Amino acid sequence: MSEAATGTEGGDLHGKLCLVTGATSGHGLAVAHALAARGADLVLHGRSAAKCAGVQAEIADRTGRAPETLVCDLASRADVARAAEGFVASGRPLHLLVNNAGLVNLNRILNDDGFELTFAVNYLSMFHLTLRLLEPLRKAAPARIVNIGSDSYRIGTLEVDNLQLERGYSVAKAYSNSKLAVLHFTLELARRLEGTGITVNAVDPGPVASNIGANNPGWLYKLASPMIRYLFPSPARAARTALWVATDPALSSSTGGYYRSLRHRADPLPHEDRRLSSELWQKSAELTDLAVEAAAVSTP
Repeated sequence: MSEAATGTEGGDLHGKLCLVTGATSGHGLAVAHALAARGADLVLHGRSAAKCAGVQAEIADRTGRAPETLVCDLASRADVARAAEGFVASGRPLHLLVNNAGLVNLNRILNDDGFELTFAVNYLSMFHLTLRLLEPLRKAAPARIVNIGSDSYRIGTLEVDNLQLERGYSVAKAYSNSKLAVLHFTLELARRLEGTGITVNAVDPGPVASNIGANNPGWLYKLASPMIRYLFPSPARAARTALWVATDPALSSSTGGYYRSLRHRADPLPHEDRRLSSELWQKSAELTDLAVEAAAVSTP
């Protein structure tokens, strides 16, 4: 039976530290504003210091409290490590991590680490950042991790020996594969953290009137952007499911779930290949230089 939201108001977040990645536009910005309005102590992640400062000022004007900012390029393995280590060094507990950042690339582009950019930003940085932040999440337990996914995972096909899509790149394949990897990671991490007080769930916000894809040059995005903004739901409306999963007291012990349209979707991977989940975990640990840390997260 699907579990539906009876309300999306959530609990009181005063005294709770919440980190949202990709918080300077679109869905992430809407989530950040809503969490701040509910009293959260907020950490805004963005790639641009100027954009982070702009959102910081917006939220301070609305709430009277200025959130912190965390400037980090999620395409860079070294920068993710730097940002995470800085947060951990502060010694503070982290009550909520919303892994929201993502992009769409029309063409196959490699980052400085030699990784395909869609895979690196949408999935691998999520794996990397989350594992590096497990210590402050454990300190805060009960704590929650919410990974933003997409129903496009249904057309994805993961091959551990072709994660960078050296063979057969397309924009649809790169995006759907990255979201399938997010779902495998969510389910695997939920199993490994069972009993720790940290829940891990995935959310598909559905279509969002956002700037995703704005990194692509040329006429195609310029043509599509007005239609996206006109036809798709606003970020504030799209953010309701993530906010429900992140804050509702009734979901405090729910883990390993997939949510869309304010409903829990049963068995998102009804025939999940646990071997593939494990192989993806191990490969991701190698690519992020976290083999030791990943092995320390208990195996179910």
